[in-house]
Amino acid sequence: MNILFVCSANKQRSKTAEDYFSSKNLNHNFHSVGTNQKICNKEGTNFITENDLVWADLVYTMEEKHRKIINKHSNRIFNSKIKVLHIPDIYKYYQKELLELLDCKVSI
Repeated sequence: MNILFVCSANKQRSKTAEDYFSSKNLNHNFHSVGTNQKICNKEGTNFITENDLVWADLVYTMEEKHRKIINKHSNRIFNSKIKVLHIPDIYKYYQKELLELLDCKVSI
């Protein structure tokens, strides 16, 4: 299964999720992206593309706004793949509390 994690900048939350689950689960493929192109370009992180959404069997967004951005730019064709985790942008990369939330909210 191909699993995509999405946040705004692909620097903290989604990157943590990708790296964390990649290390725990070798049976699936993981990737992460951000929805804010300006920040992704500035930080050198992955900006979301249609190819990412086509590749993914399951898309976890950190917030509802990320789902809305995807749906707005794709005419909702990927909406059935999306699950919103409701994880706010208050965590640092690999922060213990973020890992605990991911463990509780992500079903793989």
